[in-house]
Amino acid sequence: MLVKTYSAAVNGLEVTTVTVEISLTRGIMFHLSGLADTAVKESHDRIVAALLNNGYKFPVADITVNMAPADLRKEGSGYDLPLAIGILAAMEKVETENLDKYMFVGELGLDGRLQPVRGALPIAIRARKEQFKALIVPRQNIREAAVVNNIDVYGMDSLADVIAFINGTAEFEPTRIDTRREFYEQQSNFDLDFADVRGQENVKRAMEVAAAGGHNMVMIGPPGSGKSMMAKRLPSILPPLSLAESLETTQIHSVAGKLGKGMSLISQRPFRSPHHTISQVALVGGGMNPQPGEISLAHNGVLFADELPEFNKATLEVLRQPLEDRKITIARSKYTIEYPCSFMFVASMNPCPCGYFNDPTHHCVCTPGQIQRYMNKISGPLLDRIDIQVEITPVPFKDISKAQPGEPSSAIRDRVIKARHRQEERFKDIPGVYCNAQMTERMIHQYAEPDETGINLLRMAMERLNLSARAYNRILKVARTIADLEGCENVQSDHLAEAISYRNLDRSDWAERGL
Repeated sequence: MLVKTYSAAVNGLEVTTVTVEISLTRGIMFHLSGLADTAVKESHDRIVAALLNNGYKFPVADITVNMAPADLRKEGSGYDLPLAIGILAAMEKVETENLDKYMFVGELGLDGRLQPVRGALPIAIRARKEQFKALIVPRQNIREAAVVNNIDVYGMDSLADVIAFINGTAEFEPTRIDTRREFYEQQSNFDLDFADVRGQENVKRAMEVAAAGGHNMVMIGPPGSGKSMMAKRLPSILPPLSLAESLETTQIHSVAGKLGKGMSLISQRPFRSPHHTISQVALVGGGMNPQPGEISLAHNGVLFADELPEFNKATLEVLRQPLEDRKITIARSKYTIEYPCSFMFVASMNPCPCGYFNDPTHHCVCTPGQIQRYMNKISGPLLDRIDIQVEITPVPFKDISKAQPGEPSSAIRDRVIKARHRQEERFKDIPGVYCNAQMTERMIHQYAEPDETGINLLRMAMERLNLSARAYNRILKVARTIADLEGCENVQSDHLAEAISYRNLDRSDWAERGL
């Protein structure tokens, strides 16, 4: 007897419908075809145990299983459920009349309980697109899958529940989630707030500018000056995620298995802070079983690199292409996968090996050569992709001891949102450009061209401060954002002056100052 059930294969964020064909004939062998990996092949043993522990004998027959399309790699344990249901249907223990209306995904325990799988959200989106009547998933995956409307999603606890549901011997209700209500209720619940930051007004201003224009940023300062503290609060001033951005971000975390228990949608911008010992694969993604890396998990959010020079230089260099293209293509001999990775790159670093260069309260013991070698750990091309470079000094005691809190994140966020709205209106007819940081050189000349006074100021800055040539376009981008924050149509001299002040590392005398 030939039976078909349906499941799905997840490769990157692309999902393909998989037809599981099962044929029972005379014999005692089990044949599995269709580019199945080890986890899929091991499903035979899990299914045998699950059937026996639920009162069913595994058939003594020649069982041939084909997973079509046969040229697509099938990975993971999520095929246990469709395989088990197909075998039971071929044994005439499960009704076959409506099997083609359901998509199944789930791992089986030896007792028949369903275990969660990765990628339930993109699978649900695919099931809806293919016009299946319902998707059956483990109960632990129900909240992420049920955010997809126009398809019934059932969360099941065990194989016995699925059998009862298909045979009509038990009633189950599909899970419904008010996606919009849950999404908007959680958007403004931040644990960290800029009101907790005393002093550092210049750095908070730089972060506001970075958030308003989507600019990459690096903070340079001694240990204990508040670099990490402020970076962790950056998501609280970024514009809220749109529902489309939230779905895309949640899909990435679903595929990576990073969604929290009982979580439906990611409603706040991600903040990822990998350790400096991270490998290239963990950062960009890939591996034997391809998974999204940290740069994709930070999609639509912030990737924070603390102690930037401590990262392996080769690892940092792989960031250059994703920072420009906002996507990463991972090509291996057996697969090619593309993940989105549109993120703000924020980094912090000490100014020298000992950490106290230019610190007014501590003496730096590093030589100019040591400082230069330390700074050279970060390549010019990577610095070229960082728009804002700001120095931080420790906060004096009188500022730390002030009773009144700083400006709250909500007030800063309101200004950032208004500036972003201006940019969205400006770039509404330009696909793929949503903020000033994404402007091309031609767009810079169109939207950020300074007047004669501004050009003279830029010329003076380039000559007197020994700014590198690559700083020119970065200054104009940042100045455009500062003008948007102030609601100005044109870039003015004071906007340029502030933008110039954010290019500290471009100065050729940086390592000699203060010695």
